[in-house]
Order: sequence, then C-alpha cells, then structure tokens
Amino acid sequence: MIPFNYLGMVFHTFGSFVYPRSVRAAQCAFLKVLPSQSKVLDIGAGTGVLCQFGYVCRDDISYVAVDPAEGMMKYANEYVETHKGVAEALPFEDDSFDAAMMGEALHHFKDVDEALKETVRILKNGAKLFIYDFDLNTFMGKSICRGEKLLGEAGNFFTLSDIQEKLESYGFSVMITKHGWRYTVDATVQK
Repeated sequence: MIPFNYLGMVFHTFGSFVYPRSVRAAQCAFLKVLPSQSKVLDIGAGTGVLCQFGYVCRDDISYVAVDPAEGMMKYANEYVETHKGVAEALPFEDDSFDAAMMGEALHHFKDVDEALKETVRILKNGAKLFIYDFDLNTFMGKSICRGEKLLGEAGNFFTLSDIQEKLESYGFSVMITKHGWRYTVDATVQK
C-alpha cells in the first residue's frame, strides 16, 4: 500500500501540479452555482488541494476535509476544517453538506458502493458532487490503474460510461467532461 500518512510533504509540495487548468476551471464552475455559506466536503482530501483550489474561486463557502491519513491533512490550509475518517463511514450527520468533492480519491476507496451510499447520506437533497479521476479507457488510465494495484491500492478505476451508470444508480444526474486521459463529474443528487 502507498504510505500516504508519510507523504504529506510530497503531496503538499507537488500535488497541485497534477491538476490541469481545465480541471480547476471545471471545479470553479461546479462551485460557482452554490449559494453563499454553503458547506462543501472534500472526501479523501489528502492535503486539501481541492479545498485550496476551491477557496480561490469561492472564499465565501465552508470547506471540510476528511481523510484517513492524518499525515496528509496536517498540510491543509487553516480555512479547512479537517476530520480523520474513511469514505465508507463518514463521520458526519445525515444531510449535512451542500456539495462534496473527490479529487483523485475515488479509485482509492476500498468499497466504492459503500462510499457512494455514505456520500448520498451526508448530502442534502439537490446537493452536488464533483469527481476528478483517471479514465480507465485510456492508456494512461490503464497504466495508473496497474501501477496502483501493484502497490497494493484498491485500483477502483472506471470508464466514463461505468461511472455514469454507477452514479445514476445512486440518484445522481450526471454530466461528465473529458480532460484528455482524465475526467470530471458534475452531478446532482435527488433523494
């Protein structure tokens, strides 16, 4: 397994460089429609890079991060409220958040279905979900998937049609945008 708890400084220093401008623009567009004072949860947040990018676009909303690796979260910015936890058992009340984000995290979840059930549980009706990950239908996506599995990671990568179908089965309306060998999801849940 990748020792994320000991890699916080590396991800803090270099993590933001792996997010293309188009992905950051998609995240800004996702956040722009939220009302002021919305509460946004970054699931599998690592060092909170999605919160950092989000804050540049919207500094009038609250950012909360959850990750199992405290060694990563200690590098989150001071405006991010951090919690130790896993996506499959989120430490929050039902209907607590206006939006959730997952940046290069979905493929690390041990049980994607349980993580999505938990995500729906903590989101309010009509709340939004943003996902950034790697497209399994591309050479780079397949290569990253193989590499992560060799390192003992879950390797839950999806094709675009598979992630759309999975999210729709949990009540999300889904819009997917390709970014080369990556993709973003902008989804809204109806409960």
